[in-house]
Amino acid sequence: MTDIFNLERIAGKRILITGGTTGIGRAVAIKLAACSANIVIVGRDQQAIEDTLEAIQHDDNETKVLGVVADMSVKEDIEKVFSTVKEEFGGLDILINNAGLGFGAITEGDYKDWEYVIRTNVMGYLACSHYALKEMLPQEKGHIIYIGSMSADEREAGGSVYVATKSAIQGFAESLRKEVNTKGINITLIEPGAVDTDMQELSEEDKKRRIEAMEMLISDDIAQSMIYVLSQSERTSIVELKIKPLKQIL
Repeated sequence: MTDIFNLERIAGKRILITGGTTGIGRAVAIKLAACSANIVIVGRDQQAIEDTLEAIQHDDNETKVLGVVADMSVKEDIEKVFSTVKEEFGGLDILINNAGLGFGAITEGDYKDWEYVIRTNVMGYLACSHYALKEMLPQEKGHIIYIGSMSADEREAGGSVYVATKSAIQGFAESLRKEVNTKGINITLIEPGAVDTDMQELSEEDKKRRIEAMEMLISDDIAQSMIYVLSQSERTSIVELKIKPLKQIL
């Protein structure tokens, strides 16, 4: 039987991962480097970048893994990231738009808080997509993966600001796919349920309990889904994946 994971499709690819130093981004960076992909990870903290680079292992000397300190809410930082990708890799094959912030209800915080979340979760995704497509459209191939959230459909109480941003990404990904699929660009939206990341405001003990109870995923679960998506044939477009813990009621 043919292996559904054709890892040769990933080897040598030039990949940018935003939010690549924690949670899902860190997990997928580790897995993709093990598949011999060339990777730039982006994070806001230099020490977190260094820790992630140290955790990444690969079996060959040709694979290149770099880190860039940048804030995905800042235009100049985003431009710096793509300049680095261009200088180091000469182009881009895959963008994993992952950097995001959690937030609660609109009754919490103030204008500056909401603005920062929206600039990171929405404007950051849009800007990265814009610059990625500048590289991908001339080569008539490429793949953009968006990490959304099942909150876009569930629209739970107490998370209205976060829900607004993930609903925006859901709509953006669907519309963009219709714009660029015919030009050879693949668009995939991955919407997880509860995942053990820094975004979860729970104690480590509570997270562990929920994972054991199958009410919460770990970052590797989502990273594994990206390996599945990226290892498919060029004729295949996995449009959307919703991944929830087995016993999380959504």
